[in-house]
Amino acid sequence: MNMETLATKTRLSERILGMKESATLKMAALSRALKAEGHNVISLSLGEPDFDTPDHIKDAAKKAIDENYSHYTPVPGYADLREAICHKFKRDNGLDYSVDQIVVSTGAKQTLVNLMMVLLNDGDEAILPNPYWVSYEAQILLAGGKVVALPTSIETSFKITADQLSAAINERTKVFLFSSPCNPSGSVYSKEELEALAEVLAQHPNIVVVADEIYEHINFTSEHFSIGRIPSLKDRVVTVNGLSKGFAMTGWRLGYMGAPTDIAKACSKMQGQFTSATCSITQRAAIAALGDNLEPTKKMKAEFLKRRALMIELLSDIPGLKINEPEGAFYIFPDFSSFVGKAVNGTKIESVEQLCMHILNHSHVALVAGAGFGNPECMRISYANSEENLREAMGRMKACLAQLA
Repeated sequence: MNMETLATKTRLSERILGMKESATLKMAALSRALKAEGHNVISLSLGEPDFDTPDHIKDAAKKAIDENYSHYTPVPGYADLREAICHKFKRDNGLDYSVDQIVVSTGAKQTLVNLMMVLLNDGDEAILPNPYWVSYEAQILLAGGKVVALPTSIETSFKITADQLSAAINERTKVFLFSSPCNPSGSVYSKEELEALAEVLAQHPNIVVVADEIYEHINFTSEHFSIGRIPSLKDRVVTVNGLSKGFAMTGWRLGYMGAPTDIAKACSKMQGQFTSATCSITQRAAIAALGDNLEPTKKMKAEFLKRRALMIELLSDIPGLKINEPEGAFYIFPDFSSFVGKAVNGTKIESVEQLCMHILNHSHVALVAGAGFGNPECMRISYANSEENLREAMGRMKACLAQLA
């Protein structure tokens, strides 16, 4: 170890040295590097709709600029925005929140890290169905908590059972955190499945349920059901949502939550010491986004549904892959484990993560290895891309995998 490396390690905290890099952002950076070298990379790695923000939302932002919404706002967000969020929760989810139970943040990612920081003490346990979004684990560990991951598989549609949840709970369990529709699997918990989980959670009143519903509007089932509607959990559920996925507003950075009052106040206090409020212009645009004009969102969902059918058709034509039909979001999470142990040009594939890099470097198709989501057998494939690119990418991947023997 040279002196410069030693000095760097010495001056950086153990907290940051021990933190994993986001698997999705890492793959995005690798993709950009290959593109910079002149390669035609098709990126199916990021969770970002390939649509533009609807015009009525952009118009609201332009109006806000002209009306000089350029000053600090209350930390949890403008009061009229929080009123709009209360209306949205009631209209879409059947949830009753008051304005003081709403906190607006710089993306749902900040909403979630606020929650982990205010809910977890050192050694407290947070239960996660596996696979889980890459940042859940890092946020829990940052807050001093311990991750308890409950395994699932493609055969169970990547969903846990009530028995699994019950067996994982102990006196240290403080949080149950899940997403539905799920990133990365696209799985959606039905009302009946959530009611079964709620029966278990009702027996443990100290556990806070954090429901990440950021993909709510990209749900291909007959109904999106929020676990917060279940009476036995009414005062223990935090419902997290945002604008990125349902309104194609990833760069605008606005997430929000509805929570019991004490948790909401704690998150506002935490946020006040880190970022204060999110962008004032984005907040004004959010009021328009959360209004009654959901036609652009419905059209986007319909296009994703067509692409899901296309992807299932293309992936089903690749020998060795195991796939299921996801019920929401814009991901498919195939099992690639049958390719581990095979070789190409004398190089043995030792893991799905290595295979993911092989596909990137040799086919110039960017996916995300499942290890970052807690499932080392799978890869996440985003179909938030054009039909032309999806067909080309899957053709390249099929040819690449066919070379393995």
